[in-house]
Amino acid sequence: MRTCDLQTYPVIASITEADQITDALASGVRRVNLMAGTINNLKPIIERLHDVGKQVFVHIEMVGGIGRDASSIQYLAEVFKADGIVTTKSNAVAAAKQAGIRSIQRCFAIDSAAVETAVRMINKCGPDEVELMPGLMPRVIREVKGKITQPLIVGGLIRHDEEIRLALENGADFVSIGDSRFW
Repeated sequence: MRTCDLQTYPVIASITEADQITDALASGVRRVNLMAGTINNLKPIIERLHDVGKQVFVHIEMVGGIGRDASSIQYLAEVFKADGIVTTKSNAVAAAKQAGIRSIQRCFAIDSAAVETAVRMINKCGPDEVELMPGLMPRVIREVKGKITQPLIVGGLIRHDEEIRLALENGADFVSIGDSRFW
């Protein structure tokens, strides 16, 4: 049961467990960040999601058996037909550009220094989008959004409609959520 309107709340399904794939397939979301599975079952998962019109971004540090080098990302693009990657690594962002797929650079706001380092890294490597975690920090969302040009995704620890609304009101372009009630 969906608790929010996807027209009002731009939600990205964050799949962290294989059993969430069925929920994502039936959902109204258009985008999926895939953090479950392994290189052994990745191709059929992506194909199933593509068959129902979903864009699939593969988190290269979370899906088992995927390397973090340029060859692995090229393979994801050419063989698995991933629409993009999610990564914490700047070199993977560059590799995604070379492979012709989109990239989401994930950063963690653990303190002020980490946020400033992340902003410098984002401005240097130029990912297509940025994911800021955790997503429950309106002031930090505003600050980061004011310092980058990319669309900003926030995620992590979000559990309620009000938290989604607050994140979007403070500058987030999308909210990435692992709870299928919001898909």
